[in-house]
Order: sequence, then structure tokens, then C-alpha cells
Amino acid sequence: MRIPTQSMSIAFLAALLGMSTACSKPTDNSITKDVQAKVAADPDTKDSQVNVAAKDGKITLTGQVKTPAAQQKVEQMAREEPGVSGVDDETAVQPDAAQATQTAAPPPPPPQPIVVPAGTVFTVKVGQALSSNGSQSGQGFSATLAKPVIVGGVTVIRAGSAVRGTVLTAKTKGKIKGEGELTLALTEVTVQGQAYDLKTAVLNNTIKGKGTRTAKTTGGGAAGGALIGGLAGGGKGAGIGLLVGAGAGLVGGAMTGNQQIEIPVESALSFRLSAPLTLPPPSQ
Repeated sequence: MRIPTQSMSIAFLAALLGMSTACSKPTDNSITKDVQAKVAADPDTKDSQVNVAAKDGKITLTGQVKTPAAQQKVEQMAREEPGVSGVDDETAVQPDAAQATQTAAPPPPPPQPIVVPAGTVFTVKVGQALSSNGSQSGQGFSATLAKPVIVGGVTVIRAGSAVRGTVLTAKTKGKIKGEGELTLALTEVTVQGQAYDLKTAVLNNTIKGKGTRTAKTTGGGAAGGALIGGLAGGGKGAGIGLLVGAGAGLVGGAMTGNQQIEIPVESALSFRLSAPLTLPPPSQ
């Protein structure tokens, strides 16, 4: 029996095509190597420790990756590989990387310092007697805060806090002539065991001539303060005071028979800050 030449040619071409297709189909080994090469070359996945295994066209991925994004990219590479019929992704994101990618709540803002503004009144009780003839210029004196200092409705310095001051001028009044003078200022306050410098307007009390007394303040033009406690001759709590001019504030004093200025122990004096005082936040 004779087979037609045309039929033999078609059968031969079909056989060749089948052999060519079989030879071009990726093997498991080639798939494994190709995916591993792509993972190692990509900047997003090159640091991942990924193992690639292929069997009958199905890829199994194991190991660890740096980030979830790298994990997704490795799986995508495997699925897009020619000849792959399926992907089983068993990789895991490294614990520290997974934790780092979680959205962290923003830290709370740091506590802000407390600023006691200029003009704030510090009312103190002096710890020792002061006078124009008994005190010395440059002498320090102790006091305690008679009233709490409040800023924005919150007590920032408690009553009873230790305060220091300085006698700037102490000048004895002469019997015939000469001016008597006693000038004071606060210099320091202690808050929670820490001392802070104070700058206050100056209380200046003077006596001239035959018992004439004047009072004024200096330091930024702010009101200087008030002597509101007991004075010599009036006893504690007598509340003797003298108002001198707009903005000058209250200042008090008492004269002895020799016309000297005296401020007894525990007298209450009020000073105004001439510069802001900065304190640490309440939590510190």
C-alpha cells in the first residue's frame, strides 16, 4: 500500500512540533533557578532568605523576608514565572521587621515649662527684723511665701516656700538732718528643693526732714510691693500701708522715736516680678 507523500509530510511536521514543545517547556529545576535569580537580583527582595522548590510546575516558597512588601513581591515573581502552575507561599516576615512596620502611636508632647509672668505678686513674710539703722547694705534676709503663686488658675509655687532677699540700701536717719532709707528686693525662691533666681521691683522707703516719709519703687516701672503686715507700734497684723502714686505700689514702714524705718519679723511684704520666672514642668 502506498502512503501519499503529503500525508507523510504532515505527520512528520506534527512530530517535530511535539518534540519542540516538549523541549521548550520549563523544567522544575529551571523554574527554581530562575525564581531564585530574580529574588536575589531585585533590590526589594535581595536581603530575604527565601528557599524556592518546584515540583510538577508548582512552587513552594519557604524562609524569611524582611518586610511584608518583600513577601508579596517574591510571591508575585513566582506566579509570573513561565511554566508555573501554582505557588504555595510559606515565607514569614522577620519579627523585628513586622513590629517596625506597625503604626506606632505618636509620643505625647513633652511637658512645657511653667512661666510666671512679669508683674506677678510675691507676698512674703520676712524671717527677721529689718531696719534702716540695724540692717546693712548687701545683707541677705530670709522669708517665706505668705500666699501661693497662681498661674492660669494653677498653683505653681506653694505658700510656705522659702524665699531670699537682699537689703540693697540701709541708711540711718540722722537726728538733726540726713535721710533714712531702707531698700529691699527679692532674689531667690525655692521650689521643690531647687532654688531659682528672682528679679523683682525694688521697695524703697525713705524718711526725710522732720519725720517726712516717702516711698517709691524702681525696676522696670512696675509696682514695687506692699508692706501689709504688722509694723512697729502696731503689732503683728496691724496692716499699716501707704499708697504712693499710680504704678508705684504699696510700701509700708514705721518710724521709731528717732525716725528710723523698721520692719518687724513676720511682716508681710509684697513684691512684683520685674522679669518672668521660668520653672520646670509640673512632672519634673
